[in-house]
Amino acid sequence: MKVKFKYGIRTYSGTLDEMVYGSYRKHKLCIGREYVYPTLTDNNELLGSVGKNLSELYWASSEGYRADLKTYAQRNCSENVPKTQLCPTSYAIFIKLMYAWQDDDPEHVDLATVTSDDVDSLGTKIATIKDAIDYGLLKGISEYSDLSNSF
Repeated sequence: MKVKFKYGIRTYSGTLDEMVYGSYRKHKLCIGREYVYPTLTDNNELLGSVGKNLSELYWASSEGYRADLKTYAQRNCSENVPKTQLCPTSYAIFIKLMYAWQDDDPEHVDLATVTSDDVDSLGTKIATIKDAIDYGLLKGISEYSDLSNSF
């Protein structure tokens, strides 16, 4: 339904009082609807378990590996990310790396159950950030030979 606010407020985006509001047409039109909690599906459960497992895996990696991810994130931002976009964080790059690893080896890598022992035995392509760049799992940057801390 079309919404009209008091006190000179033209539009609002967000959830308020069990209603969801959306701003359209360059903030000239506001549409509201009743908030309905979405039905959880098996895919939601899978994404949740993958996310939780990858978070635990990130924190199980070595401090040097996480420092290399941060260094890569800074260099990647200056070389590969347009000025009009936000730079991905080191954690976002880690998640992207894990999904690229799964796509590269889907028979052996399941992100919902992968452990640091699996990374040690199967993860030669992601053992270091330098290896991940060499194997094409991460975008290349001009200087990356120093990103060699192991997982």
